[in-house]
Amino acid sequence: MTQQPNQQLTLALSKGRIFEETLPLLKAAGIEVTEDPETSRKLILPTNDPAVRVIIVRASDVPTYVQYGAADFGVAGKDVLLEHGGEGLYQPIDLNIARCRLSVAVQDGFDYASAVRQGARLRVVTKYVKTAREHFAAKGVHVDLIKLYGSMELGPLVGLSDAIVDLVSTGGTLRANKLVEVEHIMDISSRLVVNQAALKLKRERLQPILEAFEKASQANA
Repeated sequence: MTQQPNQQLTLALSKGRIFEETLPLLKAAGIEVTEDPETSRKLILPTNDPAVRVIIVRASDVPTYVQYGAADFGVAGKDVLLEHGGEGLYQPIDLNIARCRLSVAVQDGFDYASAVRQGARLRVVTKYVKTAREHFAAKGVHVDLIKLYGSMELGPLVGLSDAIVDLVSTGGTLRANKLVEVEHIMDISSRLVVNQAALKLKRERLQPILEAFEKASQANA
């Protein structure tokens, strides 16, 4: 029986850790990606199921592709979803993958506690502007937020900022650049996000995959 065109499913993933850690969840649903995004130049990757394809997009763009229906579902970090706002997205499952934490870090020797206590206005570099603003506002700390897209650690080293707000996994990059974590903002993991229209129109096709993802992700909890 030929699959109806409107039952084609598109999954949005980003390269790297999220892609690698999503593969076992896909396998649990009987889906295997047949090309490696690290070696293929293709942005649309086939799977062993002709009705399921994977698109490779920037991590911060996953929610947008899903929100507007260019992808039916995707995997995005909690950090990305908080910045995006989650509009138009159904977030059924915390997949318990790509775990890390969002933290404040400063140059070793900078007295962060005193600066915060004395009401100093801190300069902070981050790409998580919305989350950082809410965090510091809740603490009553005055900050000037500077948006960067990479190499946050450089900010304090060259005098651009007093602190950074960034994802931390092992802390190795911080240590290598003589920075220290001074505040834990929140734990981060990646979540499944689903286009709300697709959930209704393609429920029969999506539901078994969502259930397989949920069952497999519980093993990571």
